[in-house]
Amino acid sequence: MLTTVTASQPRRWQQRNYSPLTRQVEVTVSAAKLGIYLWSDRMGFQSGSENRQKRAEWLVDTLINLGPTFIKIGQALSTRADLLPLEYVRALVKLQDQVPQFPVDQAIDIIETEMGMPLEQVYKEFDREPIAAASLGQVHRAVLHTGEEVVVKVQRPGLDKLFDLDFEILGKLVKFAKRRMKGVKHFDLEAIHQEFCEILHREIDYVQEGMNAERFRRNFADHEYILVPRIYPEFTTRRILTMEYMPGIKVNDRHSLEAIGINPKDINHIGICAYLKQLLQDGFFQADPHPGNMAVRTDGKLIFYDFGMMAEVMPINQGQMVETFFAVLRKDTDQVVKTMTDMGLVENMADMTPVRRIIKLLLEKFSEKPVEAQAFRSVRNELYAVFEQQPFRLPARMTFIIKALTTLDGVARDLDPQYNLLIAAKPFVKSLATSSIQNKGSGMGQLVKQARGYLGQQINKPHPTEVAVVRLEQKLEDGELELKVKAFDTDRNLQLVQMAIKSLMYACITGFTALCGTILLVGGYKGGAVFAFVIATVMMFQLGKSLIRWMLRERIDRLAQG
Repeated sequence: MLTTVTASQPRRWQQRNYSPLTRQVEVTVSAAKLGIYLWSDRMGFQSGSENRQKRAEWLVDTLINLGPTFIKIGQALSTRADLLPLEYVRALVKLQDQVPQFPVDQAIDIIETEMGMPLEQVYKEFDREPIAAASLGQVHRAVLHTGEEVVVKVQRPGLDKLFDLDFEILGKLVKFAKRRMKGVKHFDLEAIHQEFCEILHREIDYVQEGMNAERFRRNFADHEYILVPRIYPEFTTRRILTMEYMPGIKVNDRHSLEAIGINPKDINHIGICAYLKQLLQDGFFQADPHPGNMAVRTDGKLIFYDFGMMAEVMPINQGQMVETFFAVLRKDTDQVVKTMTDMGLVENMADMTPVRRIIKLLLEKFSEKPVEAQAFRSVRNELYAVFEQQPFRLPARMTFIIKALTTLDGVARDLDPQYNLLIAAKPFVKSLATSSIQNKGSGMGQLVKQARGYLGQQINKPHPTEVAVVRLEQKLEDGELELKVKAFDTDRNLQLVQMAIKSLMYACITGFTALCGTILLVGGYKGGAVFAFVIATVMMFQLGKSLIRWMLRERIDRLAQG
């Protein structure tokens, strides 16, 4: 449930006579314009904070104008500071709460059409003013004839056709990007596009959402601090969803929580444990845990709303996730690299040493305290070397796990700036290890086994001096000396020299052929002059490309050096 928004003028995509050709032109032009803006930001052209802020505001307005499909994409990007400049990310957060509503008369028409009877026969009372507007629908309060207070989620008109058209257009853009843009080839864009298409089509089926909510309720039936609104299936169809009215304080409203005596750290603990249960025990999780989909009741219990975007973890991946989670807690670098490779997050290379070194360093530096951006300066050479080889990739199904975790991480940091996932997860691990459940399926048995193994490792943890000696020996074995780190700088400098020489050669050939062409033209040899000028033009084009690459490499090097 999102905050109430005021009515706005209908968008073009809401018009019934909206042309598919017009839609394709609008989407393509917007995508091209965004690409140019992002390229300008990376190149440093008009890259001041004020200019980036204007571009970010343009992006928000554009996504809202393009409608539900792109609002959902924007919401997914609002947690990805690794992909977009910070100003864009901050602006995209507005999409979580500031989505235009549609006319209430259209909502009533949809309810009466779906239920096959007048509104008065369906609900005793119906509030014409929506309490929330989401990208796919809006929510109205109502009262059933039996007296229960409920909320009614009504789907936006024409979503099916709009989704089909938008994903067809996006599919063409993905194929174009795959053919023409080298930088996206290591991303499985087609699979991500297909997965996103399937999930969004499932999300607009409110009968499926009702079934998801009931499954989620069963999973947390014995959890004291988790609440899930009851679904009323007799008043639910594919386009309308009726559920129990369960108000609460927005989950990231720290000041309001503290004002009524609720400790935000306790909410973090409840939320993190709930998500670990979803991911590691149930294999069924809410893929879009933004602040509008969670609230806190006045007694400190966490309420989950919106079960349209749910995702499942296959049993084999669930086992791998359990292994990876506890390997991170143990700081077992080899196991983390192995499971990441098995899950497809890392390409298997001939020499995995750079990847292993980065994982090890991240586990050592950042597992026991909040991550600070400045701390990454110490690993810039290793990061540079690894990303030159581009071994990392993101399988389509993992996109939604990463999105859920990064969104949840943002909510947790709003509540507690010093929050750390691994520290917050330890009570969950202890509760598993002391559980009397021995085997509730192989997944649960594996989870309890890993938890007990982790606690045993903590009990038998060696003395810090012994750990320091082991690390020193390992560094000597790996050859991680300053001399090797400097080699990265040497390699980069050599590459810059090679690019400079190549640019100089292009410049010399361009000048020489242009001079020859001029001499031939003066001498009356027009055919030879034209040929020379053509060669000069081609070389000048190559010179321009070479200079741009040189400037890009220098900018990347400066960024890598902090």
